[in-house]
Amino acid sequence: MWVAAAVAWEAGKPLVIEEVEVAPPQKNEVRLKILFTSLCHTDVYFWEAKGQTPLFPRIFGHEAGGIVESVGEGVTDLQPGDHVLPVFTGECKECPHCHSEESNMCDLLRINTDRGVMINDGQSRFSIKGKPIYHFVGTSTFSEYTVTHVGCVAKINPAAPLDKVCVLSCGISTGFGATVNVAKPKKGQTVAIFGLGAVGLAAAEGARVSGASRIIGVDLNPSRFNEAKKFGVTEFVNPKDYDKPVQQVIAEMTNGGVDRSVECTGSVQAMISAFECVHDGWGVAVLVGVPNKDDAFKTHPMNLLNERTLKGTFFGNYKPRSDLPSVVEKYMNKEMELEKFITHAVPFSEINKAFDLMLSGESIRCIIRMDG
Repeated sequence: MWVAAAVAWEAGKPLVIEEVEVAPPQKNEVRLKILFTSLCHTDVYFWEAKGQTPLFPRIFGHEAGGIVESVGEGVTDLQPGDHVLPVFTGECKECPHCHSEESNMCDLLRINTDRGVMINDGQSRFSIKGKPIYHFVGTSTFSEYTVTHVGCVAKINPAAPLDKVCVLSCGISTGFGATVNVAKPKKGQTVAIFGLGAVGLAAAEGARVSGASRIIGVDLNPSRFNEAKKFGVTEFVNPKDYDKPVQQVIAEMTNGGVDRSVECTGSVQAMISAFECVHDGWGVAVLVGVPNKDDAFKTHPMNLLNERTLKGTFFGNYKPRSDLPSVVEKYMNKEMELEKFITHAVPFSEINKAFDLMLSGESIRCIIRMDG
């Protein structure tokens, strides 16, 4: 099958729409027709190839919605025509993590940013004139058709609009789940959100849905504050405005600290501040952002002994195949809003414009229509 795909030939250079051959799905794989895809900051990070091993040529993309076109050997729970969300992490349903009610970190299909081939045979399903084009996190949705492992595909309600729910396959679920599944604020409690990008705004949305009385947004960029009000943020703190640690500022604002905090920046200093700003006795801090490989988290042990809790989370603690269908239903039942995350839309032929919007800070999420 020959299709159009946006190929990244080298780091930081504009993607090129190419005619790419997409092989049939092999054992435990499915081939998907992608209808809508979204640009996430993770795509940009690996496209820029900063801080990790470059792997090119490559087809990026991992937030998307589509329809099953065909299935490989051994696939029984999906069939052609099913509406699905491909996900960068998977659920094999067989490993200890998948059997655990407390984990979503599948041993087989956990995110792997360095692998550019399929697990089944170590080969790529994409090629141009016989030359392999590498996959990205098992999804590669910047292509009209893609091949994924069946464990990285969530079957959803066919009535759900794919141009909206596609954003649930990464950042929005990550932030929203970090709050509702991990921080678990009670109605009336206070929540601090560190970082007001897409993931942080989703975390704020989770706090709003949970009934938080105060949602304090913390960000170094004051231009984000006005947008954040749409997601329930009630107060704003810019650490640069103070000559003392921001955790101290927040503790003073909240009579000893917030009940919950969610860190969505990847800055180790923000992580420390998020932990130290929660109230002793019951405060819970949740870390979402991915730090640099050489970072070290440093805090005094008394902060833990004084009954503050520090937690980490991955993809909002959602199991992709088991849990994402119910998250889609939350949207369908108007229990969560997705439209306000989607700030732009472009046709596939203008995919590089989506990168420009992300890099300029104008876009929270830009939807790319694959038929254009």
